[in-house]
Parts: sequence; C-alpha cells; structure tokens
Amino acid sequence: MKVMRWGILGAANFALNHMAPAIHAAKGAKLVALATSSPEKALGFQAFCPDLIVHSSYDALLADPNIDAVYIPLPNHIHVEWSLKALAAGKHVLTEKPIAMQASEIDQIIAARDASGLLAAEAYMIVHHPQWQKAKAWVEAGEIGQLRHVDAQFSFCLHDMENIRNRSDAGGGSLRDIGVYTFGSARFVTSSEPVDISARLIMDNGIDSFAQVAGIMDGPHGKFTYNSMTSMRLYNRQTVTFQGDKGMVRLDGGPFNANVNDLAAVSLHQNGNRVTTERFAGVNQYVLQVEAFGRAALGQEPYACPLEFVRGTQAMMDEVYAKGVEITL
Repeated sequence: MKVMRWGILGAANFALNHMAPAIHAAKGAKLVALATSSPEKALGFQAFCPDLIVHSSYDALLADPNIDAVYIPLPNHIHVEWSLKALAAGKHVLTEKPIAMQASEIDQIIAARDASGLLAAEAYMIVHHPQWQKAKAWVEAGEIGQLRHVDAQFSFCLHDMENIRNRSDAGGGSLRDIGVYTFGSARFVTSSEPVDISARLIMDNGIDSFAQVAGIMDGPHGKFTYNSMTSMRLYNRQTVTFQGDKGMVRLDGGPFNANVNDLAAVSLHQNGNRVTTERFAGVNQYVLQVEAFGRAALGQEPYACPLEFVRGTQAMMDEVYAKGVEITL
C-alpha cells in the first residue's frame, strides 16, 4: 500500500490536538513535516512524531519533494490562497472549513483541482463518521416516513476577542466557524438545498456571534422546513433532529465533536415508543477522514465530500449573510 506523506501548514492548536495525531495514526498515512516560524510551537508535534521535519516557512514545505499531501489549518481568510498554492506545488490538499469566504471563490479551487488531477477537499470530517452515515441511511430508507422538519443547534462560549473566531479580519463568526455544520449536516443527510431562507443575526466586534436561520429546503424527500441556531456566546450545545410524520432521527450530546463532548450516538424514534440507538465508542472521525482522503487521492474511491458539495453549503451561508437582519438584545 502506498503511504501518503503529509505536511501541515502552521502549528494551530486544532492541528496539534486533532489532525496531526489523526494523520500520525491513520492507515496509509505518515506525518512528515510541519511549517512554522516558531520552533517552540513544533515541540508538541514532535512529542508524538519525533522524526518530524520542521520547515521555517509555508513555501519551504510546499517545495519539499517528500510531501504528497498538505493539511491547511490556517485562518479562514487565507484558505483559498494557500489551497491554490498547494495545488500549484503538486500537492493534494485538505483545507479546514470553511475553505473559502464566498461560494464563488471555490470555483477557482475546483478549476485548479481538475487541471492538476490532484485531490482538493474541505476538512468536513462528520460525513466520514458512521453516526452521520447511519442517520442518512435511516432517512433515505423512509424509517421516519415523510421528512417534514430539520432542526440543528450548535453553540459554545468564547469571550476571548483576540481569538481568530472573534475577528472579522480573519474571517470569524459563528456561521463560518460552526454554521458549516448545521447547514452542511442537513444537506448531507437529506441531499436537499434551501429554496427560501431568512435569518436574524447578532453582530459583535464585526462578526455574527449568534445566528438564527429558518427556511424551506427541497430535494428527493420533498419540501420540508429547516431551523438552525449557532452561537459563540452560549453554553455548549449540539443537537440535530430529522423529523418525519412517522418517526425522528436524533443526534445529540456531541454529534459534531464526536466522542469529545459525549459518546457518539444516533437514535431512531418511531411509533409505539420504539427507540433504536447506535453508539460508536472509540471511533475517531479525523482518522477516518485522513484514511478516506488517502484512498480518494489514490483513485481507489470517490471522496464523500467533494468541493461541489462544499460550494453548496457556502452558497447557503452567503445567502444567510445577504438576507440576515441584524437584531439587538
């Protein structure tokens, strides 16, 4: 089996705590290099990967011929720039979400991907987790009858205004940080798109710290109502429900941070008080993502979350920003 050799652009905490260990643990993958201008930031990575090569610049890492794929956890507003540079350097690229600030920006990444023959993808890890695949399978099999409503909430509390999630100049905001989950999960499970959207936003320091979105979606299950809430000023909450006329699929506890906030689980609720629950202890969605990316890059299988899907979620986000009404509490 060919081993995919990985490099990481930037020593972000998320890379240190999640993606770097996942690359290190994934089958068919090897973490080879890290780019950071601060040698002390490399120490945490070298603790579990002692032979790690540390490059002092992003360009130096991209020029390294011993790297096949690059993971990009940089601030949101420079994702497009470095994704394109990675493809131009002949590397497969996996970029953190959101991969772009506008849906139209993704078109140039798609064009560069197609021209290069390389794989470029957004790190939308939940589609690789079996709890979400099971939710999708139950809905598609008609286990909840006719789909009528989807409801999704994702919140956490972040008051550090210097954090990039709270900075407008770095592409911050609740929608860009976690709206990709509430929007994308609904689109993934139902294969549907919004046809009518409205939103109320609370703006704080130039970013949306709260977003309440309502609308109608349409797809192979017909039309259904949609509602979501994202916030960076509320206590931790992650819940998604898919409700039909004969049942409901529910993911809660930590459906987006599986096995971090709580044990990953998905439940099917049906008439007669029947509840079927599947739990997934020990499943690491980041490892699954790296392994799936490697297989797709080698042409062994299609990637579960292509950029065309990502563009749809970003287009939904763009519409919310365009139509959202600012409110004050």
